[in-house]
Amino acid sequence: MSRFAMTCLLLTAACAYGTFLAPQSLAALDTACKAGLGIFGSLSLFALMIGRRIKFDPVLR
Repeated sequence: MSRFAMTCLLLTAACAYGTFLAPQSLAALDTACKAGLGIFGSLSLFALMIGRRIKFDPVLR
């Protein structure tokens, strides 16, 4: 897993934590966490789909 994918995954987890455990009186924080959850979740999925390009070495050693 690349560093970018790991970072996005951790930010997604932090936003999910903030979304579900934030007090209901803080509507702006709840909205920001939901937006971050969508953005960082899609970025982490995109980074995982791209992944690292592994070069195949046909010579067996």
